[in-house]
Amino acid sequence: QVQLVESGGGSVQAGGSLRLSCEVSGYVFTGNCMAWFRRPPGKEREWVASIATGNEFTYYSDSAKGRFTIAQDNAKRTVYLQMSGLKPEDTAMYLCAARVNSNCPSVRTMPVGYGSWGRGTQVTVSS
Repeated sequence: QVQLVESGGGSVQAGGSLRLSCEVSGYVFTGNCMAWFRRPPGKEREWVASIATGNEFTYYSDSAKGRFTIAQDNAKRTVYLQMSGLKPEDTAMYLCAARVNSNCPSVRTMPVGYGSWGRGTQVTVSS
């Protein structure tokens, strides 16, 4: 029922910035846990950040803290991931995920905690 469409990926040099977008449709926008995951080449999905769209509480992985910011725009029904100070190890397919009617409990760090997924947008960081 929930549809998620990511955009904003691309190729940048180390130290650069990108802003990813996740447009949400098919369900109420507020009151959910929204997340960004990433899948580096040859590796499993790893959690990057989450935001509870009801109270706008945010959560970050250790790798994201200080460099990435997750935010929401209710009018645009969009969740953003602003990334700065990008490193080659940030290269991955970035995926948007939704857990509806939820805050962001500890399961927020696990793919199984989310019921809806977008197709992803590729981020490539060169040295």
